[in-house]
Amino acid sequence: MRMILIALALAATAGTALAQEGDLAKYCKSDIERLCTGVQPGGGRLLKCLKAHGKEMSVGCAQALQKMKG
Repeated sequence: MRMILIALALAATAGTALAQEGDLAKYCKSDIERLCTGVQPGGGRLLKCLKAHGKEMSVGCAQALQKMKG
């Protein structure tokens, strides 16, 4: 029983992370295309680029990034 509860907790955490990544893709797509042209995805490069352009990104993208930190 305890293992089932642990598995459910891990699945819920993974689901939240995937939802946050979905928000990031949804709200930051145009910002990535505009601000991070030529940056290869992976290794945190797109996130680093977005953070470097924090004052230039859209409100929706900034909020999606903030959710990922939380």
